[in-house]
Amino acid sequence: MQQILHRLSSQDLSFPPINQALTEPSGLLAVGGDLSPQRIVNAYSQGIFPWFSEGDPILWWSPDPRAILPLKELRINRSLRKFLKKSPYQVTLNQAFDEVIEYCSDAPFRNEETWIVPSMMWAYQQLHRQGIAHSVEVWHDSQLVGGLYGIAIGGFFSGESMFYTAENASKVALIALQRHLMKQNIGFIDCQIQNPFLQSMGSREILREDFSKLLKHAIQCDISDDCWLPKTLKLEN
Repeated sequence: MQQILHRLSSQDLSFPPINQALTEPSGLLAVGGDLSPQRIVNAYSQGIFPWFSEGDPILWWSPDPRAILPLKELRINRSLRKFLKKSPYQVTLNQAFDEVIEYCSDAPFRNEETWIVPSMMWAYQQLHRQGIAHSVEVWHDSQLVGGLYGIAIGGFFSGESMFYTAENASKVALIALQRHLMKQNIGFIDCQIQNPFLQSMGSREILREDFSKLLKHAIQCDISDDCWLPKTLKLEN
């Protein structure tokens, strides 16, 4: 059966059904549109996210399979547990979003071209101002040494990127986020696409159809009003 790459209109915020995504490249659903907050929220609510490089048109994806991290399955190995007991880091929530996304766009460990191009950075900063995009920050002696950011809709959290400039800092950010989300009875983090780091921390792949069911339920979950207010995060269970 012939597959078609859908082209989006800047006047219409709708997306085609995710089961119409291409098999090659896997998960590519549509091209075009814009990065307005309304369109991005509409996309994530359906399991779709933007991902493209500098100079490319806006590309929208819904991969199959989909990577998720069930929060109860987060893996903390022996050496990391030992590190956490003596960790010199402080962890905060939503206190330095702009700095986190800037670090993520130019993370020193990343060899490939970044997808966090200026238009993407601006879009997610606007989403942060609206209380939809959030960051976790890891500090050492008042210096930002690690962090992550993502999108939250109801009880659904989709991780976008992370960075570190000091030992285990991105892992500490992920662990702190896991502890925080579990207090809200949130069951998983959407990791979008599997990679070795996420897999080592416990992420796994599920069918897109199964992910859609989890997504629908998660978005409808109620969370506390103060869930995403700026605060210090604890690493304890």
